[in-house]
Amino acid sequence: MRVIGSCRCGLVALAGALWVLTATAPSAAAVQAAIAPGAAAVQAMAEPPASDEPAIVTDPTSPTATSQEAFDPEKATEAYLATLDEETRAKSKEYTEGGYWLGIISLFYGLAVAFFLLNTGLSARMRETAERISGKKPLQTVLYGVQYILITTVLLLPLSVYAGFIRERRYGFSTQSLGGYVSDRFIGLAISLVLVSVLLVLLYGAIRRAPRTWWVWGAGVSLAFLAVVAFISPVYLAPLFNRYEPLDEGSLKDRVLAMARANGVPADEVYQYDASKRTTKISANVSGFLGTTRISLNDNLLDRGTDEEIEAVVAHEIGHFVLHAAREFFVFFGIVLVVGFVFVRWGFDRALARWGSTWGVRDVGDVAGLPLFLVLFSLYSVAISPITNGFIRSSEVEADIYGLNAAREPDGFSTIILKLGEYRKVDPGPLEEWLFYDHPSARNRILMSMRWKAENLDESSD
Repeated sequence: MRVIGSCRCGLVALAGALWVLTATAPSAAAVQAAIAPGAAAVQAMAEPPASDEPAIVTDPTSPTATSQEAFDPEKATEAYLATLDEETRAKSKEYTEGGYWLGIISLFYGLAVAFFLLNTGLSARMRETAERISGKKPLQTVLYGVQYILITTVLLLPLSVYAGFIRERRYGFSTQSLGGYVSDRFIGLAISLVLVSVLLVLLYGAIRRAPRTWWVWGAGVSLAFLAVVAFISPVYLAPLFNRYEPLDEGSLKDRVLAMARANGVPADEVYQYDASKRTTKISANVSGFLGTTRISLNDNLLDRGTDEEIEAVVAHEIGHFVLHAAREFFVFFGIVLVVGFVFVRWGFDRALARWGSTWGVRDVGDVAGLPLFLVLFSLYSVAISPITNGFIRSSEVEADIYGLNAAREPDGFSTIILKLGEYRKVDPGPLEEWLFYDHPSARNRILMSMRWKAENLDESSD
């Protein structure tokens, strides 16, 4: 369950925002994960290709749990984990650990592309081309941005196709044809051309107007821009990739809306969207603001999840909304951006003094220095990732606890978490979880739900 997809996509690092939007052109999955300014995608709980469902027992503890004294949360957690078959567990371990290596390769691949643009003088020539076409700085910035997006998209295409299409199909998580994938890429590219151009105009405008304090204004402009994108994504961007329609009338919809009303969520409709045309992964979110608040469930969740599991998922998402997780994220990552811009200023000045003439980069306000800007911010982002991951995990724990109290479905929550274990290793070591996980591990989340159940045993056993 991925909280604040929109905030994370844009705010974990400015480099992530720019690099994802430019070098790799956001896919439908990336935009879907980025649609919840007040909420959160239950992202990527994947279905194994060889079977319809994993071997999961609905409740391995309730038959013998008749009192708090007889119920052991630790044993109940082990009982749940034991129901995940070895084949699924081995595949999720391989997929997760392969993802670590893919992340490292992606970092160095991206750095190589950036230095290629700088060392060959291509970035400077792109700027000169823009200057020949127009004498106006904002238009020059847009023209450079368009060239940058197109060139880096091509240079990074092999890795992007492997990570977003080939690898996902290899593990059975993608249901998309090559044609569908290419179509999504072109839609993402079009979005990138618009959004990145706007962001670069705002960012470099701030840098040129305040050469001494640009790092403050640049961070503020970037944060404001990313906040706007996060807010408009559910209504205007996500429908470019998926068809949204009201959930069929029935008891599930009534219970979801009742839970939303009881917890102060101003939503009067529940939507479903057709994620199954692209992936086997389960997702849901509560998103929107100023009258656009909506609850959205993907069709994989509706097809694979029991009513109890779906209610547990929605309650978790409601928790993010009610606890104002988006607001906390913007404050936290606003600080991350400011500190990051300070680091970029320090590193940019030193790199420019040493290699600026070789690269043809004039100063920090020269758009030809964008690759260097992104290199520095990427290195900073990697360095602080344990901190950002820890912050996100704490938000997830809060939403988990809220959701347990709202839905009162500890077993439904545990079984849906096991389905997440189909694509993420369920029992990582403490150091691994601290370094790489932006959500608590399946073991820790199930243990939390079993501890809740122990304190509410009579009610949850009814």
